[in-house]
Amino acid sequence: MTVQGNSFEAVFGRPAALVADAPGRVNLIGEHTDYNGGYVLPTAIPQKTRVEVAPREDGLIRIATMSVRGGTQLVYRAGEESRRGLWLDYVQGVTAVLRGRGVAVPGFDARITSTVPLGSGLSSSASLLVALARALRAMLGLSIDDVEIARIAHAAEHDFVGAPVGTMDQMAASLADENTALLIDTRTLAFERIPLPAEAELLIVNSGVTHQHASGGYKTRRAECERAAAALGVPQLRDADEAAEQRIASLPAPLDRRARHVVTENARVLAAVAALRAGDLGRLGELFDASHRSMRDDFEVSVPAVDDLVESARAQPDVFGARLTGGGFGGSIVALVKRGCAARVGQAVVEAYAHAPNRRATVLVGGPVS
Repeated sequence: MTVQGNSFEAVFGRPAALVADAPGRVNLIGEHTDYNGGYVLPTAIPQKTRVEVAPREDGLIRIATMSVRGGTQLVYRAGEESRRGLWLDYVQGVTAVLRGRGVAVPGFDARITSTVPLGSGLSSSASLLVALARALRAMLGLSIDDVEIARIAHAAEHDFVGAPVGTMDQMAASLADENTALLIDTRTLAFERIPLPAEAELLIVNSGVTHQHASGGYKTRRAECERAAAALGVPQLRDADEAAEQRIASLPAPLDRRARHVVTENARVLAAVAALRAGDLGRLGELFDASHRSMRDDFEVSVPAVDDLVESARAQPDVFGARLTGGGFGGSIVALVKRGCAARVGQAVVEAYAHAPNRRATVLVGGPVS
């Protein structure tokens, strides 16, 4: 069934009862460390997913999305969730997890709109999951905090949808804001907000190369990390440290490189926090650059198009550092730029990128970070 880009009332014949939203996120540093029990440092972006809901009495759950061209509406019954391999699985995942926790989920209508680009490495899926969980929390009067919202969203994506993601994206969508970086210990879910520097701004550029976490290389990397941890005799790679360099080097390829990335990336997150607190933008930029090299060479999740974007950004004199952000295999880059220069740098990077055939990059964020 196809619906046009109309209001909730036009789609469902009645007004929405309430509205909730959640932002996408950009990870400043700390990639592929979350499912290894390590540290991450995301921040929220202006783009958001918005969910309007109204309860029903017949047990039907009708979901309309305006984020698919032409709009799409799908239906299932509360308590009859079944994975279909469609975007609807994210919605079904939230209701299935809530039911598994003893929540009586009734029928409802929901209209979903989003400005977070799909497959861009900016957590469009987590933004949807958290926005829906927030809407249902309000509709059902549930006494759950924002960390629990993140746990529900993660369980929906990991357990129901089958994407082997860590907890960073859902924590960021639930707890992050645009003025601070959110330091998260993904093992304990302890978090701290670190102010972003007034002297810099973030530039985020989407390469146009999309990815999917539920399949392909992401799953392979996670499995390789688990094998590396087992070979090192630790529960997770979080439990190895830079002092284990010789033992890591003795692992068979590519496990040695995967472990080296995770261990050094964890150290880079903590070093980035120290640089933020000290206002040392030069050092923070160096860490961005080192993180990208590690993702490209040791973790092997970058692609040539993204590498070109990073190099174009780094060639600009007002850029402190740049890196691939997100799970990789496409997506976006984030650059730390001297305040007031992001718009100009973004234009230069996009123009340089377009010199290659069939490439079109998009500046998603190019304004102040605080």
